Amino acid sequence: MLSDYFPILLLFGLAMLFAAGGAITSAYIGPKAPNPTKLGAYESGNEPLAKIKGTRFTVKFYMVAMLFLIFDVEAVFLYPWAVVFRELGWFGLAQMGIFVVILGVAFVYELGRGGLEWD
Repeated sequence: MLSDYFPILLLFGLAMLFAAGGAITSAYIGPKAPNPTKLGAYESGNEPLAKIKGTRFTVKFYMVAMLFLIFDVEAVFLYPWAVVFRELGWFGLAQMGIFVVILGVAFVYELGRGGLEWD
């Protein structure tokens, strides 16, 4: 049984070794010339517009994040369901219908709270 998982464990080990090796190599070999410009914050090639410390995000930010999560979760679950749709039959269709209704309720809530209004 454990031998079935050996290739996965080997791949995971090699990935960790590669990531750690790259980080260690760049730390020792990479150029080190810190200056205020390099150590400063970077925001799309411009100076940051606001100080992050102590800054509060608006509720609008969280509403957009919630909207993103609603559609992200929907896409993550709808694709595998569509792949095995024929094997699931009517039961799978009913379960996905319930799932889509729950996501629809979340979307209607988001619309009611003004999630798509860009003031």
